[in-house]
Amino acid sequence: MIILGVDPGLTRCGVGVIEAGEHRRLSFIHVDVVRSSPDITQDLRLLAVYNGLSEKMDRFAPDAVSIERVFAQSNRNTVLGTAQAAGLAMLAAAQRNIPVALHTPTEAKLAITGNGQAQKIQVERMVTRILNLTKMPTPADAADALALAICHALRPAGALQGGEREQHLTAAQRQWAEAAQNSTRRRINHDRGM
Repeated sequence: MIILGVDPGLTRCGVGVIEAGEHRRLSFIHVDVVRSSPDITQDLRLLAVYNGLSEKMDRFAPDAVSIERVFAQSNRNTVLGTAQAAGLAMLAAAQRNIPVALHTPTEAKLAITGNGQAQKIQVERMVTRILNLTKMPTPADAADALALAICHALRPAGALQGGEREQHLTAAQRQWAEAAQNSTRRRINHDRGM
């Protein structure tokens, strides 16, 4: 299974590609950063990110795309750009019929290090070790994208749903999961005319 991880960002959007083989054996395929210049208009920046993500998906033909779930941050401009880039990744995947999973940073840290509050350097070191790399991937966005791909390989059920993951969720993550599940149920019931 080829998994493409996306650490969404408008200036730097990390992309990491791994292969998950038998017995959860993970192999490194590619890591890169899709960039857009802050000196061009917002629409052209979004187009640059979309085109870069599309090129990666066409090139590597992943079986799944794992994207960091965007949570509100104090910097409104940062969260807007991050959310837009995440949406572009979902759109590019949907156009190619590639399943998408959303994983929180805490979830990725937990999957990689066993500690949902791990520091960035700890995650980067474990990504390097898990994928047998000779050096840590840079910049941090690239390492984060690989971490999201690894997270999905180790916890493939999808974003904050089901099974083994629920025992590791924080109270806020449980509330988010319940709200998402209730929203899905309402949509399904509405579609069925219930």
